[in-house]
Order: sequence, then structure tokens, then C-alpha cells
Amino acid sequence: MNIWEELKSTFKHGSVLTRLIYVNLAVFLAVRILHVFLFLFKVDFDFLQWLALPSDISQLASRPWTLVTYMFLHFDFLHILMNLLWLYWFGKIFLMYFDEQKLFGTYVAGGITGGVLYVLAFNFFPAFAEIAHQTILLGASASIIAIVVAAAVYVPNLSVNLLLISSIFGPIKIVWIALFSLLIYFLSITGSNAGGNIAHLGGALWGFIYMSQLKHGRDFMKGFNRFLFSFGSWFQSRKTMRVSYRRKSVQRMSDREYNLKKKTEKENINTILDKISKTGYDSLSKHEKEILFKMGSNKGRPN
Repeated sequence: MNIWEELKSTFKHGSVLTRLIYVNLAVFLAVRILHVFLFLFKVDFDFLQWLALPSDISQLASRPWTLVTYMFLHFDFLHILMNLLWLYWFGKIFLMYFDEQKLFGTYVAGGITGGVLYVLAFNFFPAFAEIAHQTILLGASASIIAIVVAAAVYVPNLSVNLLLISSIFGPIKIVWIALFSLLIYFLSITGSNAGGNIAHLGGALWGFIYMSQLKHGRDFMKGFNRFLFSFGSWFQSRKTMRVSYRRKSVQRMSDREYNLKKKTEKENINTILDKISKTGYDSLSKHEKEILFKMGSNKGRPN
């Protein structure tokens, strides 16, 4: 299998997290390649304005699709690198507790909320009056911080390792990562990336509201998530069907045996999740990780 076929296979059968990463990468490469050709042929065409989110309301009215396209758009290498690392890390944590529909819905809804807050802020606060007609927003940061905050609200005491930081301070609780990020975003509003930081706060607000309601059993996004997931068919996992033939018939379990088996499985999963929340995912044994993986593959993530 060549590289192209392997990439297509990974995208086709991968999770929604894999597909989100692939789509962001594909858009980034397409944008940078087009930029090179426009430079070589001296073509004066600002194509980013057709995909990035403008703060000017009249421009947004003529390009409403930018409220969605901007959250998949990157131009700088470090920007997309950091965003995709965060998306991968915290997307994996999110999928430990929730299904792919909720991940995709949180990504899109968080991005939209961040974009709306950005437009409102630039047209309401006097500090942005002089630049509101010429500012654009791009990047997946608002969508990703929505996932980060949602995970932090649901499992605040879950500890994770963050590269060089954890080598000094050890595992860090996810709630502190979220709170520190929000503080930095708020304090950075006075800087050069005011629009981006306001959008981050909007995405975080969505993650907090959605997960706070979900923890109380109120999934007000259930219909939207289902619609969004069915509409965005590119992001749905396509599992390969396997057919096997057996010569001997399998004896069916009794109701009592079945219930006992399910009870044991549930107790094992709860024990593993409790261990993750206390000491982090890396503390699991190989056998515990296999149990968690099988639970996600065969039963789907818990709602």
C-alpha cells in the first residue's frame, strides 16, 4: 500500500478526531500551496478573505459561510502545529468519556460561539472601532478550547503530562490547564491578537455551558449533534464489516449469566476510569488499556 492509499484508508476508517486533524492539515497545505503559486505569478488576490471570518458585519453578511470555514483555516505553521497537538491530546481525553457526535458537535458549536463573540466584541467595544472593518479571524483555537474546557468541567481532577512542563512539576490536573489558559487569553486581549483571544473565550464559554448541562443529564445539543454528524458524512467513521463462519453453534448465555458479565465489565471500567482521574492515563497497565480500548471499539463511548 502506497502512502496516498494509506492516508485515504486512515481517513476513511479513522475516528472523527482523526478526520478533524486531517481536514485541518489538508486545508493548511492547500492554502500554502496556492499562496506559493500566487506569489510566483505575482497575482494580487487575497483568497483568505473568502474563508476567514471578518469582524465587519456587512462583509460577514456577504460571506456567511466564513463562520464555519474559519475554524478549519490556518496559515502559519506554528499555529496549526500547536492547535493540532492540543486537539489530539484533549480530543483523546474527550473520547474516553463521550462519543464522536459530541466531540464533533462541541468542535463546531465552540467555533461558532467563539466567532460570534469575536464579531460582537469588535462591533461593540470602542477599543476596536478603528480596526473592526479590516480584521479577520482564522484558526481552530476556539473550537479546541471548547473541547478542553468541556473535558475539564467533566473530569477536573484528571491529571495529564504536558511535555517539558510535567517533567518539572509532574502531572497537572486538567482543570488547572483550562483555568490558566483562560487567564492568559483574557490578559492578552490588549495585545496584537485581541480577536483570537476573544474567540478563545467564546469557545471556552460554550464548552463550560454545554458540559455543565450535560453533567446534569440535560443534553440540549443532542438533536443538533445528530444532525451535524449525519450532515457532515466525511467525519463519520466507516467500520469495515467482518463476516466469520463457525462450524459449531455458540451456546447462548442465560439472563443471569449475561447480567453478571455486564456487571463485572462495568465495575472494571469504573475502576479504570477512577484510576485515570487520580493518576492519569499513563498509569494504566497494558491490560487495563486493552480493556478501555475494547470498551470504546465494541460498545461506544459512555454518554
